[in-house]
Amino acid sequence: MILNDSQLLQYSRQIMLPEIDISGQQRLQNARVLIVGLGGLGSPVALYLAAAGVGSLIFIDDDDVELSNLQRQIAHNAERVGSNKAASAAQAISELNPSTHVTCISQRQDAVHLAARLADVDVVVDATDSFASRVVINQACWQARVPLVSAAAIRWEGQLTVFDPRDATSPCYQCLYSEANEGELNCSENGVIAPLVGILGTSQALEAIKLITGVGRPLVGKINYFDAKDNEWRTMRLAADPNCSNPFHSGI
Repeated sequence: MILNDSQLLQYSRQIMLPEIDISGQQRLQNARVLIVGLGGLGSPVALYLAAAGVGSLIFIDDDDVELSNLQRQIAHNAERVGSNKAASAAQAISELNPSTHVTCISQRQDAVHLAARLADVDVVVDATDSFASRVVINQACWQARVPLVSAAAIRWEGQLTVFDPRDATSPCYQCLYSEANEGELNCSENGVIAPLVGILGTSQALEAIKLITGVGRPLVGKINYFDAKDNEWRTMRLAADPNCSNPFHSGI
C-alpha cells in the first residue's frame, strides 16, 4: 500500500531522517511484525511500532488483563481489566493509529501453529516471560528464517539481543540458554520496576525498525545488559554455539 498524503504528514518527523526517507517509511508501511506477549515488554513494542507506521501487527497472548498489570503494561487500562491482552492492546492501537492493521490471536500457539504464522512475517518480537515459550519461538523463527528480537526484564535488570537466522554467524536463543534455569525468575514472584520494561520494550521496537528499514546495525552477535539502578548498559559478545540444542540451528 502506497503512503497517502495524510500518512506522509503523520510520519514526517521520521521521513525527515535521511536514513529513513520515504522509502524507509514505505518499508515500515508494508511490514508485518508478530509480537508474542502483550504485557510489560509487548505493550511499548506494539505502541511504538504502530506509532512509527508499521502497517500490520499480529498479537499473540492468551492472558487477560489484571489490575496488577497496569503498573507497567501501558497498552492496557482500568476499563479493560478482564479483557484478553491481545484484544486490549489492539484497542489501544486503534486509538493511536487506525491505519495499522492488527490481527489478534488469543490462544497459546504450539510449534506447528506458530511456524505457520511466520510464513509472511518480517520480524518476530519475543515479549514473553517463560523459557518454554522462548524456546518454541526461537525454533519457529529459525525454521522460517525470520529475525527475532528478544528481551527480558526482572527486578532492576534487563537484557536485549537480536537473533537472525539469515546471518550464518548469528547465535540463537538456545546458544544463550541451552536449558531452563531451575530458579527461573518472573515478575509475579520477584517484582519489576515499572519503567524498566518500557526501556527494554522500546529498545525492542527500535531493533525491529532497524531490521525492517536496514538502518544501522542490529544487535546480532551481541547482548546488551541494562542495570536500572545505575542507569548503565553493558554490551557482551555472543557467539553461536556449535553444540546448540536448537534442531534448526547448525551452530558455527
